[in-house]
Amino acid sequence: MRLRARGPRAAPGSSAASSVGAGDVRRLAPPGRNPFVHELRLSALQKAQVVLMTLTLFPVRLLLVVALMLLAWPFTFFASLRSADGDPEQPPAAWRRVVDFLLKAIMRTMWFSGGFHWVVMKGQQASPSEAAILTLAPHSSYFDAIAVTLTMSSIVMKAESRDIPIWGTLIKYIRPVFVSRSDQDSRRKTVEEIRRRAQSSGKWPQIMIFPEGTCTNRTCLITFKPGAFIPGVPVQPVVLRYPNELDTITWTWQGPGALETLWLTLCQFHNRVEIEFLPVYSPSEEEKKDPALYASNVRRVMAEALGISVTDYTFEDCQLALAEGQLRLPADTCLLEFARLVRRLGLKPETLEKDLARYSESARTQSGGRMGLPEFAEYLGVPVSDTLEDMFSLFDESGEGRMDPREYVVALSVVCRPARTLDTIQLAFKMYGSQDGDIDEDALSSILKTALGVAELSVTNLFQAIDQEGTGRITFADFCSFAETFPHFAEEYLYPEQTHSDGSAQTPLTPTPNGFCADFSPENSDFGRKPFHEKLD
Repeated sequence: MRLRARGPRAAPGSSAASSVGAGDVRRLAPPGRNPFVHELRLSALQKAQVVLMTLTLFPVRLLLVVALMLLAWPFTFFASLRSADGDPEQPPAAWRRVVDFLLKAIMRTMWFSGGFHWVVMKGQQASPSEAAILTLAPHSSYFDAIAVTLTMSSIVMKAESRDIPIWGTLIKYIRPVFVSRSDQDSRRKTVEEIRRRAQSSGKWPQIMIFPEGTCTNRTCLITFKPGAFIPGVPVQPVVLRYPNELDTITWTWQGPGALETLWLTLCQFHNRVEIEFLPVYSPSEEEKKDPALYASNVRRVMAEALGISVTDYTFEDCQLALAEGQLRLPADTCLLEFARLVRRLGLKPETLEKDLARYSESARTQSGGRMGLPEFAEYLGVPVSDTLEDMFSLFDESGEGRMDPREYVVALSVVCRPARTLDTIQLAFKMYGSQDGDIDEDALSSILKTALGVAELSVTNLFQAIDQEGTGRITFADFCSFAETFPHFAEEYLYPEQTHSDGSAQTPLTPTPNGFCADFSPENSDFGRKPFHEKLD
């Protein structure tokens, strides 16, 4: 599989701003890196710096950060005793303004103590009456809380957060909107509460929302959740940048964990962050009726300000990117793009899994025959479209307008059941195998390249290790027996250079949502979402 560059297509009626986000077909080229992976490699000098800082400045900084957080607690505690549960006073009481000032000063001192010596604020923050909602992106770390503490904006938080000692009291001061896991109707109530506050003519503090819903590595903006845009009120986009030489900030799905991120960041001499307030975005009538369109257009504006691409990768793609299995997807895999295109075609992986046998049997009977775009459309039972062309180009590596349907079946099997590696391999052996069910090295190379979503892959060493008798052919039983004996064969034979790298990236056992802000958008069944757990308890 290969990502072939395709120029951005013109939107229908591109002169209208509202049409620009329809489906985001104006997206820039697909990102070259997996947005859910952060590989951090330290040079020898950087490692020496971390050791030196760990023994000297790190414990001092950590104590100062904790001490300043404890110093802020009494102010928020007594303020919460005086605050009523109803609407806030307008204008704010004098004591509230004093506490706000003191807390901002304490929080800024806390970040300074942690090494964030330069926090650059660009643009002008709108008033609550001008924009009741601030949409912040890219969301890449819990350090994004810097923007929250410096603006004292409300946020959307899990209801369980208010019961955490000290932290819960600090959070309650900024009057967050709480989302309850136990209440199935909580998401609807949250949207209604945001709409109520947004339509209060500036009576409530602004709500800062992270519309991506999860942390990425900031190489692109993934699909925005529509929750912040459902009220249909003006929003102010806010973009974050961390222009540091070494990126210790990013805390995403695959990479340094929460504690390691904190440790490495506090071990840097200086950390920079830029917070830029973009002009207020007022929705058109069409955008008010279509929150997804509204979200897409705001994302486009923010991506242009950041100078990065947008992509239709979503929170659910983390299931594919980090699924447990014997074939770990590399950072440059095409399968995330393939999964996006599957969804764009209106096909749902949870239902397609039942059709894998039919697809594979049809592909097997063609005995390696290749097909053009019209035949591929007929094979899938969908009309020819731009999206189908994009999918077809993934498998048309030579650019001759022909593709092997067996590769599509292998890729679809990985997307439908990402953790069941051997099931995909068995299906592939049935399609590529001879009458005796065995395959040669070229067939194994084609299978594994497609299963990993890469254009180049050497399988010679792996094939020779499986083919101990030197027959030049292997069966699925041979492969299965080898995989049981060497469960980590992929790390040793397919990408050994990543096994002993200097990076500290580690794959979590299960993909779990990480991020500072809770997602409250209405449920999306596109990927058969299952409940997740916290990455960090």
